[in-house]
Amino acid sequence: LRDNARGSAGKATSSPAENYLLARRRTLQVVVSALLTESGFESAEKAAVETLTEMLQSYITEIGRCAKAYCEHTARSVPTLSDTVVTLIEMGFNVDTLPIYAKRSQRMVITAPPVTNAPVTPKALSAGQKRTHPAHIPSHFPEFPDPHTYIKTPTFREPVSDYQVVREKAATQRRDVERALTRFIAKTGETQSLFKDDITTFPLIAARPSTIPYLSALLPSELELQALEETDSSEQDDQTDGENTAGNAITDDPGADKENSMLPPSGVVPSTKASEDNVIDNPYLRPVKKPKVRRKK
Repeated sequence: LRDNARGSAGKATSSPAENYLLARRRTLQVVVSALLTESGFESAEKAAVETLTEMLQSYITEIGRCAKAYCEHTARSVPTLSDTVVTLIEMGFNVDTLPIYAKRSQRMVITAPPVTNAPVTPKALSAGQKRTHPAHIPSHFPEFPDPHTYIKTPTFREPVSDYQVVREKAATQRRDVERALTRFIAKTGETQSLFKDDITTFPLIAARPSTIPYLSALLPSELELQALEETDSSEQDDQTDGENTAGNAITDDPGADKENSMLPPSGVVPSTKASEDNVIDNPYLRPVKKPKVRRKK
């Protein structure tokens, strides 16, 4: 009773594809048994019948595979009789003996097996209507592919503008960047481990002691130096503009003295050069400069 219950449960839970394959296997077993009876065998072991059934199934499968290959080689989708004949000849079978073997007198007639519908494979995606062959294309040619393979479906996704979602995404990206940089430094530089036995379990970035720890706090950062250079360059541009305007005013004045306009060789220029040489390029020794406020025009 238990075996019957298990068998009925297995049959109930089996899929249509498995039932289809089992029906084909039983039909091949019946064919093998009939061929053994025609050859004069009265009985056969189950293992021998299974082996012959497997051989027959492999032979038929190889015939179908080769016939399908010849069919697709000639741009067709359904194999014909010529494809099967060429396949049998390629496999070393004498095709001329088939009519004689089919008309043998001692052959056994097997009743037709019950018709079982082949399992329908569900389509992955269906979009639009499938096109049929026009009049100038024969019907044995392959069908058109599914419309979803050549139909363009644009998709639009609204940008996320919620404050909470944006903040969470930014925090997650920042955490991932910090974690990636920490791992990179731990792999490329010196590391320390919390466990003496296993060094690679929790690697920590090794601390590098500095002889002057307060030096980094005293030195200006790159951003501060860049801001100082920008202010210096802007002031120099303003000074050059003022000098140019003054020179233009002197040249335009008809009553200006030409001798006063010419600087002597020992005038202001050497004194300014000497003062520039004496000044040390140190941001802490520079004179205080107020930031320039630009008024909107």
